[in-house]
Amino acid sequence: MDEFDIIINDEYSEFTGLRIDKFLSDKLPDMSRAYIQKLIENGDIRVNEKNAKSNYKLRLNDVINVCIPEPEVLEILPENIPLDIRYEDNDIIVVNKPKGMVVHPALGHLSGTLVNALMYHCKDSLSSINGIQRPGIVHRIDMNTTGLLVVCKNDAAHRVMSDKFKIHDINRIYTAIVYNHFKENEGTIDKPIARHKTDRKKMAIDINGRKAITHYKQIKELSNNLSLIECKLETGRTHQIRVHMASINHPLLGDEVYGPKNCPVNSNGQVLHAGVLGFNHPITGEYMEFKSELPEYFEKIIKKYSI
Repeated sequence: MDEFDIIINDEYSEFTGLRIDKFLSDKLPDMSRAYIQKLIENGDIRVNEKNAKSNYKLRLNDVINVCIPEPEVLEILPENIPLDIRYEDNDIIVVNKPKGMVVHPALGHLSGTLVNALMYHCKDSLSSINGIQRPGIVHRIDMNTTGLLVVCKNDAAHRVMSDKFKIHDINRIYTAIVYNHFKENEGTIDKPIARHKTDRKKMAIDINGRKAITHYKQIKELSNNLSLIECKLETGRTHQIRVHMASINHPLLGDEVYGPKNCPVNSNGQVLHAGVLGFNHPITGEYMEFKSELPEYFEKIIKKYSI
C-alpha cells in the first residue's frame, strides 16, 4: 500500500477551484480519471481527513490524503484474435497492428490487446523480461497508430532487441497526413521531449527533456491544406512524431490530443502508419526489413483529398 499527502499550498495555488479528480489524474499520470474516482468513492482519497466527492473543488491549504491499495494481479488471458503476421521464427514475430488495438493490457484495457492475441498464437513462447502484462513486448505504438511491431519469443532475443532500440539501431519509417503545406519539402526536428508539466497524460517539447530527433519529408500536397509525409525516427520517444509535427505547425490529421479539435474526417485518431521496420536479427545478425501497405482507411483519405 502506498500512502502520501498533497497539500494545496502556494505551489499548487493555480489549481484551486479545480475538481479533485481532474487535479489528481493530471498529477498522477499512471492513474486514469476513472480509477481516481473509484479511489475517492472507496474512501481511499480524503480531503482534510474527511471523505470527499469526485466533484469537490480544491481550496488553498487543503490536505489531500491519497492511499493507493496494493494492485490486483491482472489475469491476462489468451484470446483467439486474428493476427496479421508478416514474419515469424523461433526468436521473433513481426506483426502488423490494426487501428484501435492496444498493445498490452492495462487498467481499462484488459482484453482485446495485441498481447492477448500473441499469448493465444505463441502459447508459452514469449519473452518474460517485461513481466506478465507485457510478454514479448520490446516497443509500442499508440492504440490508433497502425503498422509494424517486432515481438520477442525468448529472453535472449529480447535483450538484444532492447539494446538495439536503446542505441537507435532500428530503421523505422512512418507515413502520416498532417495539416498545412510545407515551404521546404524536408527537414529535421531536433527538440527534446518530456512529460507535459500540467497535463500529465501529454508529452511536450521541453529543454530538460530527453533527446528526440525526427526526419520528415513531404511526399505529396493534398487538398484542404493537408500534406502526406514520411517520418524517419532517429529516436523513439512517446508520441514523438505527434509532438514534433505539432511543434512546427503541422499536427497530424485526426490527432485529438495535439491537433485541432475539429477534424474534417472521421479517422478515429491520428492518421499515422508504421510502414517500414528494419533491423538485424537478434540471433543470426541478418538484416531484415519489413514493409506494410497503408491501411484502407488511410488510402481513402488520400484519395478523397488528392489534387
